[in-house]
Amino acid sequence: MIDTNILRYVLALQKTPNLGDSSAKKLINIVGSVEGVFNEKRQNLLKIDGIGEHRIKELFNKSLLNDADAELKYIQEHNVDCSYYLDANYPERLNQCLDGPILLFSRGHINLNNRHIISIVGTRKVTTQGVAFCNQLIETLKPLDPVIISGFAYGVDITAHKAAIKHNLQNVGCLAHGLNQIYPKTHSKYVKDVEHNGGFYTDFWSTDVFDRNNFLKRNRIIAGLSEATIVIESAEKGGSLVTADIANSYDREVFAVPGRPTDLQSMGCNNLIKKQQAHILTRAEDLIYMLNWDLGNKPKSVQKSLFVELDDNEKPIYNFLKERGKEHIDLIALGCQIPSYKVASLLLTMEMKGVIRPLPGKLFELF
Repeated sequence: MIDTNILRYVLALQKTPNLGDSSAKKLINIVGSVEGVFNEKRQNLLKIDGIGEHRIKELFNKSLLNDADAELKYIQEHNVDCSYYLDANYPERLNQCLDGPILLFSRGHINLNNRHIISIVGTRKVTTQGVAFCNQLIETLKPLDPVIISGFAYGVDITAHKAAIKHNLQNVGCLAHGLNQIYPKTHSKYVKDVEHNGGFYTDFWSTDVFDRNNFLKRNRIIAGLSEATIVIESAEKGGSLVTADIANSYDREVFAVPGRPTDLQSMGCNNLIKKQQAHILTRAEDLIYMLNWDLGNKPKSVQKSLFVELDDNEKPIYNFLKERGKEHIDLIALGCQIPSYKVASLLLTMEMKGVIRPLPGKLFELF
């Protein structure tokens, strides 16, 4: 447990207007301690690269420590767990993110050590197909005992949490508000089940006013905690696409479930795949293989349908991979004498047909 005096200063630094987590970390790392930041001379802080007057002008406001004392009292009275980014109990993957929270609040029984961790996000207006895919995905992954991360919101989020509860998998809800409330309230009935095998994370205080903009800030925690983010249904614009973008910026794997071009709730996923910002995900085995979760045990081969038809442009690629095995996209283009831009499109079409699958490093092989 973090020392109370240190926690007081961390809270004050976390609440300093215009500072941000990455700048706060820079101050702590250079000065040497969080207490030292508040005791350092202003002119010395201004010498730090990237730290301007606008970032620290509120740092010496006494109200910050007064507010920190009030929140500290709430933390102590409600036995809130706190994870400081310099402490051993801070989530390892989130600590790899420059803008990860300097302080994380939690409750429940969360254990992320040496675990497979995935985030599942998507539209709040999930379709029956999206629900079915999410349930099937988590059921198939059950033997690997993954931790399921999501935002505890309507739609895909709560579907993922409920499926994790059903299969007794640890799941973590990342909240866009303090631990003293639950949004939406209708999901309060799932809180005890989540906390029994998992729990909740947030970097918002009990005094923070609920704001929809909080969801965007919350999304960096969802993306940062996991090794891969999965988008199951998304309109052309939506918060889940922001989460996918953040995950890409963290150099994490992103997967998207494809849909028909006319499906409004699949436009976001289709665009991620089209722009090569996400791997296509049509079954759980794709995820297992791409993340090397099987530890060398290749997923069971699925016999290709005899009715899959390849056009004249796809056949050379099929024959090339049949002869060469896995190969890089550039060498496929060279070997088949097809322009690279055209090969990328053909490979995507063949992937959706279930003929080939992508591998890390822009490699491809036949199913």
